Amino acid sequence: MNPDAAPVNLEDPSLYINRELSWLEFNRRVLEEAQDPRVPLMERVKFLAIFSSNLDEFYMVRVGGLQQKVEAGITRSFGADKMLPRDQLEQITARVRRMVAEQYECMTQEILPALELEGVFLRRQKDLSEAERRHLREVFRREIFPVLTPLGYDPGHPFPHLLNKSLNLAVLLQRPKTGDRLFAVVQVPSVLPRFLQLTTDKGYALVPLETVIRLHLDDLFPGMAIEHASTFRVTRDSEYEIDDEDVEDLLKAIEEEVKKRRRGNAVRLEIEADAPEEIEQLLTYRLNLDSTDVFRIPGPLDLTGLYQIYGLPGFAHLRDPQHVPRSVYEFTQYPDPFTAIRAKDILLHHPYESFSHVVDFIEAAAVDEKVLAIKQTLYRTSSDSPIVRALQRAADNGKQVTAVIELKARLDEERNILWARELEKAGVHVVFGFMDLKTHCKVALVVRKEDDGIRRYVHLSTGNYNPQTARIYTDLGYFTCNPDFAEDVSALFNYLTGYCELPIWKKLVVAPSRMQAYMLERIETEAANCRAGKPSGIKVKINGLLEPAVVQALYRASQAGVKIDMFCRGICALRPGIPGVSETIRVISTIDRFLEHSRIFYFENAGNPLVLMGSADWMDRNLSRRVEVVFPIEQLELKQRLIQILDITLADNVKARELLSDGSYRRLEPGNNPPIRSQERFIELAAAQAQRRQLPNLEPHAVPSPVDPIPQRKRKRHRQTG
Repeated sequence: MNPDAAPVNLEDPSLYINRELSWLEFNRRVLEEAQDPRVPLMERVKFLAIFSSNLDEFYMVRVGGLQQKVEAGITRSFGADKMLPRDQLEQITARVRRMVAEQYECMTQEILPALELEGVFLRRQKDLSEAERRHLREVFRREIFPVLTPLGYDPGHPFPHLLNKSLNLAVLLQRPKTGDRLFAVVQVPSVLPRFLQLTTDKGYALVPLETVIRLHLDDLFPGMAIEHASTFRVTRDSEYEIDDEDVEDLLKAIEEEVKKRRRGNAVRLEIEADAPEEIEQLLTYRLNLDSTDVFRIPGPLDLTGLYQIYGLPGFAHLRDPQHVPRSVYEFTQYPDPFTAIRAKDILLHHPYESFSHVVDFIEAAAVDEKVLAIKQTLYRTSSDSPIVRALQRAADNGKQVTAVIELKARLDEERNILWARELEKAGVHVVFGFMDLKTHCKVALVVRKEDDGIRRYVHLSTGNYNPQTARIYTDLGYFTCNPDFAEDVSALFNYLTGYCELPIWKKLVVAPSRMQAYMLERIETEAANCRAGKPSGIKVKINGLLEPAVVQALYRASQAGVKIDMFCRGICALRPGIPGVSETIRVISTIDRFLEHSRIFYFENAGNPLVLMGSADWMDRNLSRRVEVVFPIEQLELKQRLIQILDITLADNVKARELLSDGSYRRLEPGNNPPIRSQERFIELAAAQAQRRQLPNLEPHAVPSPVDPIPQRKRKRHRQTG
């Protein structure tokens, strides 16, 4: 940096990328995977579904909040970029319209024709033969008609409540005798498959459920003349706030808010492109929406239903090669997890290495006679969680079991409420943490009475205790019985469950008490080292960067000359490559078969590298409004492994995109360099490690994508031997 240059105001809004627009760029990268002909066809189908699912949640949570601000007349900005709520909504709408148009163009022009070549046909009404129509009529009468309820709208029938994300048919009718025109709604049942399968010798012929219903509207409205029927879909605001001063029972308060969510304000209306204008006007009026909130869709609505096509059996040649998580030598050579952890600290890299070792740890503790107590945080877990079942068994076996359940885990509130009640029935001490802080850290503690006294075993992770998402999210887990870690984790649980002053932490860096200050200190230290001519550098892998204080610290470090390499999967407010501000900062993001989720922090520290991992991103929510844990990895072997993971991730030139200073991303290409696809490299490393030590493979569990509506098969447990 030129020392004679005028100082830069690091609070200048132009130095920050808007949160919502940055998130949309993340979802654009998801869409690009669907558009990429190099991606296997069924994986492209999956990415189309993920794009739609992501967009649903974005509207439910983020757009709903912005609309509330606009309706309340709020004209100031809450972000460092200073973009006003109304301006954000305008830019969001414009970008989403372009991306949805690209999504449907990709589906209709590329994906569906390619599927047809492979024997998968998505049938439109006009494509059906008479024989197929007769078959569908039998199916309709037998399986669909009994579930349907036509809902009229007139002075005697109030406008029906339309469920969040439900698919519906808006029907215009006419009474033949009087000529009266009528309006009705038919909800497409979510309890039935999204597509009905026809018998064919050419592969799979699939008919959208709404098409079958539309074919038989005369059965629902006998004696009426059907003028027109159009599919539509409503997305509702699902954000909520709880006044901690008025809440006496958090569980009941969350239950009430979840119920209200189903009746939240409408924030988006999707409707068929050829729907009559009067249907759109009626729906927008009744839903209190503006024309800007309406999206006319040139194809089937709700492409999350494509998960059903992705889940069709077979087509191995159209998918990524099946990945089998590998067992870990340190666990397989000992009779139980506790002996293994006593021998050495263990690092797991999921999904390349099996999450079954984590499940085994909790299940072993549940039945081990020497175990006195188990304490665990639960933020998100699976629908049939073996870990929760193990905690119930542990309580049945007379052990002291404590579960800190975060009821406010967004969109998982209902599942967590159910688990809380189930655990309480089993005798588990269930704690809901703090009113004003989400408990987002991933921690488990097992207290065991051994021959030489009490020993505490700790598991710390970057990801949730969820065996399903552990197959599709990249995360890191750390096992130790180091007394310093054990004391810190015990103090952390006392902080979460009771009343205590915060301790002087020996190993853990805990938010919100000290994490932001700690991270700022580490970044400033690197800047000072660089100015003093000492070795300096920062490498991080996170999911989001939004906190202005951290962005400004990184800008100052870059101005000092510190080389900063960042992997930031999603939201990133920092603009790299700005002369005099962020010239030494590089930011990349990768979208591939697994969702990047682990967090790693590397500080060169004058030649004595400090390496940490944990649950927190550099977002304001993680640093200020959540209980988070980051911790150092100090054993040389494990530290070197984390550095290797970080370096391979940052070297990706096949699936990575680089953030440009204008907020857009450009795809990296190998060029003359060897291609590096980081996730494939990690699969190879895990396989090579297992082969060197002749480890058995773990049979894969049947796990759908995170938002897959297809019923999940029961998870099988697999014990490891030798």
